[in-house]
Amino acid sequence: MKPFKKRRRGGITATFEAGEAHLLASLSGQVVELLRDRNGADESTADPLATQLGMGGPSLPPEDPVLRRLLPDAYRDDEEGAGEFRRFTERSLTSAKVANAEALIGSLVDGGLTFGTPVEDDEQQIEIELDDAEVQAWLRALTDVRLSLAVRLGIDAEEDAMLIAQSEDEAIAAMSEIYDWLGYVQETLISALD
Repeated sequence: MKPFKKRRRGGITATFEAGEAHLLASLSGQVVELLRDRNGADESTADPLATQLGMGGPSLPPEDPVLRRLLPDAYRDDEEGAGEFRRFTERSLTSAKVANAEALIGSLVDGGLTFGTPVEDDEQQIEIELDDAEVQAWLRALTDVRLSLAVRLGIDAEEDAMLIAQSEDEAIAAMSEIYDWLGYVQETLISALD
């Protein structure tokens, strides 16, 4: 990856290797799928009137720990209040998270990412250019992906991340490296905003 940088004429750019772009798209797609599994594909796009009236939103927190992290309770000490708040807000929050992840994937596709090509054979560079709204979508989508990985890896604090990185389990060590790399991607994007 060539880190994000600000262009003089506006916009922020970065270049990803095809494998990196596929990884970002895949992880973001998994977040979309998880969110849509919670509410259904149609219900992940909130109807403004239904949202205002609070019609049909779930009032119980999700069972999946990743979804509980992505869609937390508003009130930790008030189960009834948290349920009511969730009923009125979860669909719009889910919709926003899905839109952010889809914007990230869309930017990669606009930059030349193609699906169905063997990643090992594809030496194509994926160049993306983001406007202000896309930058915000990327930051939020990267946060959601990192939170999802942190939950699956059991990372609650920086010490946990260091311990996981030293794991002898190859799959856990690989996921830890991906988690760290996503942090680097996010950090370069934030740095480019200055």
